[in-house]
Amino acid sequence: MKIELIIRRFAGAFIFLSLVLARYHSPNWLWFTAFVGFNLFQSSFTNFCPLELILRKAGVGCSCCSQEKSGGSCCSK
Repeated sequence: MKIELIIRRFAGAFIFLSLVLARYHSPNWLWFTAFVGFNLFQSSFTNFCPLELILRKAGVGCSCCSQEKSGGSCCSK
């Protein structure tokens, strides 16, 4: 699975979860929603995504066999 798809799913799940928690627990959870939104916004300009770094280090979304054919390795980044 492509890492971009995983990041979108995480972001959507975090936003949905924080909205539910804001509704039923505390409105302060909306700060978490703002944090996720800000990270999505800044990553569109800087191409830096903390979740992407975490996922790459964990080896998620990394297909070394397909990268070897193109001459690179996503696992070592």
